[in-house]
Amino acid sequence: MLWVKAFHIFFVASWFAGLFYLPRIFVNLAMETEPAATQRLMTMSRKLYRFMFMLEVPALALGLVLWLYYGIGKVGPGNGWMHAKLAIVVLLVGYQHWCGALLKAFERGANKRSHVWFRWFNELPTIALLLVVIFVVVKPF
Repeated sequence: MLWVKAFHIFFVASWFAGLFYLPRIFVNLAMETEPAATQRLMTMSRKLYRFMFMLEVPALALGLVLWLYYGIGKVGPGNGWMHAKLAIVVLLVGYQHWCGALLKAFERGANKRSHVWFRWFNELPTIALLLVVIFVVVKPF
């Protein structure tokens, strides 16, 4: 079980690196006016977005193994933290897909949001990670 946990943590941390960095690239895209720089940032965004899926899938799969096979956080008293954590994970998957929609808007030249909006958008995974860590470590309910 410890190997599964270790790889789960590794893939979650790697996935979060993408969740932190892709919106940061969007901040730069929203500010950029030079076509060559915009194209470079678009290439980086596309590659990172695809790579994030290769990190998300094993992170989620290993988490499911820990939950369903090893019974970590199974239904019962004192395991409400797991349900809260899973709700945040679902929101993070949605956040990643939202990033994909924003990337498509940039590709079409249809982005209507400012770099300030993307700076705030960039903070959502940080808040999610803080909550997940608190739920997993403290197990408040």
